[in-house]
Order: sequence, then C-alpha cells, then structure tokens
Amino acid sequence: MKGILGKKIGMTQVFTKNGKLIPVTVIEVEPNVVTQIKTVEKDGYDAVQLGTETIRAKVSNKPQIGHAKKANTEPKRFLREIRGVDVNEYTLGQILNVEVFSEGEIVDVTGTSKGKGFQGVIKRHNQSTGPMGHGSQYHRGVGSLGTMLPMHVLKGKKMPGQMGNVTRTVQNLEIISVDKENNVILVKGNVPGAKKSLVMIRTAVKKPNSKNEPADLISYVEVVETANEENTTEVNTSEE
Repeated sequence: MKGILGKKIGMTQVFTKNGKLIPVTVIEVEPNVVTQIKTVEKDGYDAVQLGTETIRAKVSNKPQIGHAKKANTEPKRFLREIRGVDVNEYTLGQILNVEVFSEGEIVDVTGTSKGKGFQGVIKRHNQSTGPMGHGSQYHRGVGSLGTMLPMHVLKGKKMPGQMGNVTRTVQNLEIISVDKENNVILVKGNVPGAKKSLVMIRTAVKKPNSKNEPADLISYVEVVETANEENTTEVNTSEE
C-alpha cells in the first residue's frame, strides 16, 4: 500500500498512437512530506501521515508549527494518514513526489464530492416522478412515508436533505501518465471533488498488485519540433 496527496485541476483528454481517445483527470501533486510515522507499538496501528501545501508560520498556531518542526519542515495546510503501509520504508521528513506511482498502475482516488445543497428525493435518490397530468396532484412528492403496522416513519427512509459534500472513493482507476517535470498525474476517468480540491491517490484495495500495459500516447512536442526543423531546412535551401 502506498499513496500521495494531490489537487484536482480538471479534466481533459489524451490520444494514443492508434487513435484511441482517453478521458483523464489532471491531478497536480506538490511534494508531500512525511510529517508523522505511527506504529503498532506506540499508536496501535501502522500508518504514515503526509502533509502538503505549505502555509506561512504567521497564520499557523503553535501546535501546527511544533508538529511540523519534528519533521524539519514548514506547517502544512492538509494532513492525511495512509494506513496499511510498510512504515519501515518511510523516514520522518521524507519527501514524496509523483514518482511514487508509474504508468499503468491501478489506484483508488478519494475526494470530497461537490455540494448540491438541499435536494428532493427525485434528484437525491433517483426516485420516479408521479403522473404529470394536471389532475394528478402528485408530481415530485416524497410519497408514502410510513406503513400501516408501525404507524411511523421507519429509520433509514430516503428523504429530502443535504446532497453531496461527502467523502467518496472511486476504485480501480488507471494511471495513464506521470509528468515528472510538471508534477502532474493523469488518471483515467473522473474523480470526486471540485476543481482545486484535495484528493488522495492510493494503491487499489481490490487490485493491489495489478498493472496494465502503459498507454502509448501521442507526444505533440516531438511533432512541433520536427515541423520546425523541416521548415528551417526549406528556408535555407531557398536562400542558396
């Protein structure tokens, strides 16, 4: 098990050399610092705490500064734990980057879904509407709330309420590309959360050792450079 914290930038699409389009989510990964290592002997379980996005000491409190000082780093805005890791492979203050993962790996991505506000049962729970005729008098209502025997609403009844803004995990996503220069990871498909929101990338729980063949993507940089070289050659020939 391994993981890293990142920021969701948005979605785009890439193409393989055989013409296949792959929708991807762009996740920016700033350097993560191991701010704490927990063990079974001391804390009851094995885990590493990662911190990302440095904040100024001026806007930090003394506990935050003292906690970060143990790892010889600056206070971090986000701190998250990753359990199930081999703590012997980590050291306090160690810096992790996008090289933790590689192309083709299967991962789980956790984030906070977008908040939708107070919604009814049709949008929130995908229930069906009533007849839309004018004489129906029942269109988007909740429906029957209680049964005849208990004579009260049963616990767990699907009702209107707050929708979204909850922690969600999308499993078994494939890493399409790892850009070391720009600190960016491209994950196939969509992940929960709004733009610029925090996400956690971890090794897939259901497929921890599986890895697909890396996708052969088109590199547009090489195409542009080749075209420039050809244009330069043509201009020099014409001058002679």
